[in-house]
Amino acid sequence: MAGQPDLGRADLVSMLAELTAKPVDQVPDRIGSMELAWLVHLVEQRYDRRLDLSDDQLAGVRTVDDALAVFHQSLTAPADG
Repeated sequence: MAGQPDLGRADLVSMLAELTAKPVDQVPDRIGSMELAWLVHLVEQRYDRRLDLSDDQLAGVRTVDDALAVFHQSLTAPADG
């Protein structure tokens, strides 16, 4: 994938709102392991690409902004294959 992915913070918040059945403006900034797993799954589906995230990357995700940074890093890395 060349360039920056079109994934934004609002996209992730919307995905979390779907999971929690809360309005977008009530989605908390902090995310847990279940929310992170959900986001990884949906981002992989959206980009038809497996995110190869390390344990350190996953452990560092505590907020929506953390997740966005990790996803951008993974999506802009050259794909194996």
